[in-house]
Amino acid sequence: MSLAQSAVEGVVGLTEPVLSVRNLTTSFKVEDQWRSVVKGISFEIAPKETVAIVGESGSGKSVTSLSIMRLLPKNASRIEGSVKLAGRELLTLPDEQMRQVRGNEISMIFQEPMTSLNPIFPIGRQIAEALTVHRDISRAEARAEVIRLLEKVRIPNARNRYDEFPHQFSGGMRQRVMIAMALASKPKLLIADEPTTALDVTIQGEILDLIKTLQDEEGMSVLFITHDMGVVAEVADRTIVMYRGEAVETGPTEQIFHRGQHPYTRALLSAVPRLGSMGDRKLPLRFPSIDVGTGEQVELEDVRDTVAKTKTPILKVRDLTTRFDIHSGLFGRKTGAVHAVEKVSFQVHEGETLALVGESGCGKSTTGRSVTRLITPTSGEVTIDGYNVMQLDKTTLRSMRRSIQMVFQDPFASLNPRMSIGSAVMEPYIEHRLGTKAQAREKAADLLQKVGLSPDMMRRFPHEFSGGQRQRIAIARALMLDPKVIVADEAVSALDVSIKAQVCNLLLDLQQSLKLAYLFISHDMAVVERVSHRVAVMYLGEIVEIGPRAAVFDNPQHPYTRKLMAAVPIPDPSRRGIKRNMAIDEIKSPIRPAGYVPPLREYREISPGHLVQVA
Repeated sequence: MSLAQSAVEGVVGLTEPVLSVRNLTTSFKVEDQWRSVVKGISFEIAPKETVAIVGESGSGKSVTSLSIMRLLPKNASRIEGSVKLAGRELLTLPDEQMRQVRGNEISMIFQEPMTSLNPIFPIGRQIAEALTVHRDISRAEARAEVIRLLEKVRIPNARNRYDEFPHQFSGGMRQRVMIAMALASKPKLLIADEPTTALDVTIQGEILDLIKTLQDEEGMSVLFITHDMGVVAEVADRTIVMYRGEAVETGPTEQIFHRGQHPYTRALLSAVPRLGSMGDRKLPLRFPSIDVGTGEQVELEDVRDTVAKTKTPILKVRDLTTRFDIHSGLFGRKTGAVHAVEKVSFQVHEGETLALVGESGCGKSTTGRSVTRLITPTSGEVTIDGYNVMQLDKTTLRSMRRSIQMVFQDPFASLNPRMSIGSAVMEPYIEHRLGTKAQAREKAADLLQKVGLSPDMMRRFPHEFSGGQRQRIAIARALMLDPKVIVADEAVSALDVSIKAQVCNLLLDLQQSLKLAYLFISHDMAVVERVSHRVAVMYLGEIVEIGPRAAVFDNPQHPYTRKLMAAVPIPDPSRRGIKRNMAIDEIKSPIRPAGYVPPLREYREISPGHLVQVA
């Protein structure tokens, strides 16, 4: 029996499936040739069942969902095989009838809600449109139904938020709006394409809870597309593992997790960071690595202690405050300020990693940019390698930046698309006049080799590399000036699970060989636990808890720290169906009126170096 046949016949129960996909093959036209991206995938989804398609970027999972919805461009794509919704063939339906199916019988939630919502229309009107297109109802009835849907997806104060615009909602609340829109016509099938990848861990937990609850209430089937095995364990009844366009393994989620047969399945599972896996270890720990070809685990050395025992830290921050003024009215008077960072203090020694964690909007990225003077702080003291950062003029500021470099979240946005990667990596060395072009080229080639790339790639451009490779290029560029501190701002957040493991291991290797200090900014608690020596938890611009990694993770004291940890998805299928019942309030606003004086904060020492803000 073929894998495709077993996937179809493995569906539990004898009821007619909601969705039946057989031998789906999707090809794209590239230079007058058809290239298959999805290759003969088959599966079924039963009523009220959740099936997850898991795989990394480029595996074909999103193309599978777009093929089912027939949303691919006709002139550049070709879809073959069979897709049946409740026994009705979708691939041969006339366009007008297919339009009635979309949003009515099948709905889809996309990864980035801001690109899916129209920025110039209120969210209530956009959801109402999904109702009026498919149902014969009045405006008043549509408004009442939209408010009911907004309440159903747990948006606080739904009636008053009907007329608000997408930019007035947080990322998590925008995703709730998208779910409300998808549920407007009570679809038989909901396709969720990476709906939590771009979200903070607490908001991700809320969205997963919400999808489970709504599935119970509405009785719909769900096709969940993701690369996060922790999410898969929590939501899926059955799992399909995709690799290079093919379904390499399929079966009940528990079987996939505990008895996965394919090397790629085992590679995905081994690379998932698990919260609480550090045991009594004091030092960071490399991520497990598996050879995808053989499925055998590659043995990795333990990380050696690189933290300098000197009393003088390489980076010292005291009472750092960064505020952004808000001007309004006819004369543009100052009416308030965004208190992005408020009296933040910490220090980092040579060879040490301090992780700065918290949700979007908590001020962690602004802290990183303030430390490097990419943003000018309002007040405070910052000392880097002997430089008093707050008092530097343009010339000395330029010299200081040789000591501290940044690696940003999206390397494609931070690399010039018109510049070869060799030129991009060489540029800082040449701009700082540290040597000749020949010396710059030699050093760039050496660094590219150090980060796992070949020097003969220097003539290629950013678009010719994968996301993980681009991040390696960004790291090589940051190392060109021999910095002592690197600010890694969500440097692995957007990467697939195995690529994330590779880049984290690379950072640990570079720290060991070059004694680098890292300010590691992240919202991923499971990754932070493995790579950091100390952890600082930020909330509303303030550090609410800071201490050695083991102390903070083993004995979290602040309610917000405990909330962050409780929200981390655990790759254990036995947790399927468990709901966290987390509060759904949006993160509070850091905007304060003009003249506002923040309260003086006090900290209590729980154990040596472990401090918690007193409420």
